[in-house]
Amino acid sequence: MFGNAPRALWSRWCAPDEQNRIPLACRALLIVEPNRRILLETGIGAFFEPSMQARYGVVESRHVLIEQLEALGHPHTSIDVVVLSHLHFDHAGGLLAAWQPDTPLELLFPRARFVVSRAAWARACDPHVRDRASYIPELQSLLEGSGRLQFVDGEGSASAVVSADAVLGDGYGFRFSDGHSPGMMLTEILTADGPILFAADLIPGTPWLRGAITMGYDRFPEHLIDEKSALLNEYIERKGRIFYTHDPKWALSAVGRDPKGQFVPEAPQSSLFSLEV
Repeated sequence: MFGNAPRALWSRWCAPDEQNRIPLACRALLIVEPNRRILLETGIGAFFEPSMQARYGVVESRHVLIEQLEALGHPHTSIDVVVLSHLHFDHAGGLLAAWQPDTPLELLFPRARFVVSRAAWARACDPHVRDRASYIPELQSLLEGSGRLQFVDGEGSASAVVSADAVLGDGYGFRFSDGHSPGMMLTEILTADGPILFAADLIPGTPWLRGAITMGYDRFPEHLIDEKSALLNEYIERKGRIFYTHDPKWALSAVGRDPKGQFVPEAPQSSLFSLEV
């Protein structure tokens, strides 16, 4: 998760267990509009069979996202749009029902449009040997078979906002990042208090705000560093906030700089259950 950073450094931020694993979240973001419900990603879900759950340290065997949506009064059957930054299993696995023995994978969210960039889709359908294990082979055919798959054709960078009007309507934008995975699409929510970016794996948590820190999973780490730096400089100016998918402690923060010029979180929030935008 910290690329070529030495353990002596990263263990200050995330203490590992006896198997060198660190705690990570898999957050989704629900946006409730008067007549529509939008879900940004679905987390890892519970589709893994038990041996794979154990390998990745997935501590819940039940589908936590589905339970939480139900508890909030917005069950998965009511979700209108699911936006996927990319199709790695820890971001898209929650699209699937919880594992059951001798049962094929089942796609949830029966009324939702599934929105993904065409480049991220192409990568999922033809992955490189280096990231093949990050995808769920059956998922692409289930999404395609739903008849509710919508592609976004867009080119740009993490430092450029592309209009999302044709896909989500007014008040949203997309940014595209290739550093982690080709075609990763980041949703930006435009608010009166500044933008909120669902940063996916461009900035998975507050430790990765640091300029040189990247993941071993990143396909093009030098490119990612450039993307991240340009974005964060802009967000300091625009008073933007970053939503973190994998940070075990913080869900959202603004961005600032410390006395050494390093990017740091400002006014972090540990939860995000009722933010008016």
